[in-house]
Amino acid sequence: MVTGVVLVLTIGIRNPDAPVAPPVQPALAIPEQRPQPGAESPRAGLAAPVDRPQVSDQVELDAWATRVADKTHVPPRVLAAYGRAEMWMQRQKPTCHLSWATLAGIGRVETERGEFDLSAIAANGRVAKPVVGPPLDGSPGVPAVHDTDAGKLDGDKAWDHAIGPMQFLPSTWKKYQERANGDGGAPDPQNIDDAAFTAARYLCSGGDDLGTPAGWWRAILFYNPGVAYGQDVFSAADAYAEASVAP
Repeated sequence: MVTGVVLVLTIGIRNPDAPVAPPVQPALAIPEQRPQPGAESPRAGLAAPVDRPQVSDQVELDAWATRVADKTHVPPRVLAAYGRAEMWMQRQKPTCHLSWATLAGIGRVETERGEFDLSAIAANGRVAKPVVGPPLDGSPGVPAVHDTDAGKLDGDKAWDHAIGPMQFLPSTWKKYQERANGDGGAPDPQNIDDAAFTAARYLCSGGDDLGTPAGWWRAILFYNPGVAYGQDVFSAADAYAEASVAP
């Protein structure tokens, strides 16, 4: 009897939707700042490219994201999502003056609090593992938020959970959701592009000028009413902005 061994060669074969695993860099050190609400706003950082609706600006956006990633240690694919959201809001709602750095600050705080990782994201922007927070079931220190989406987004028909890399409540996601790539598909809270753009729409929905201390704080406390949360986002956003323009 002859026993054969068949080797299947997969060298050079790639799944285009497989998560992108960039070289791991240590997280940027964030100096703690504790400004009082309305006292000051974080710096804006290196502006994303100008949005050109009739011409592809992906090359410019990717180059900007790579440059900023070298300074901030935020993955380029994630920065591209934040930068695109800034670009689109600058065109759609220029008086909002939202900076990518504020989105990056929110992303930093949410990843640390939720203990999830944004370093592995598929080329299409989807996180490698869906991000779903703990149930908001009224446990000690946890608000009670009864189910609002029949479990469609968080898998729980009893209680809501914060979802996606920007940690939206399902009800908030339903109100502000927007597809970021314009392909006509359904917005996905687990997609960094959709999540960042929806967060930008949410922050700019109140008509505030985020370039001012009063406007920035009103918007960030609308996103999350905790002052300590706002201070953490401020610290991260300001540090990212400063790093992005460093020599």
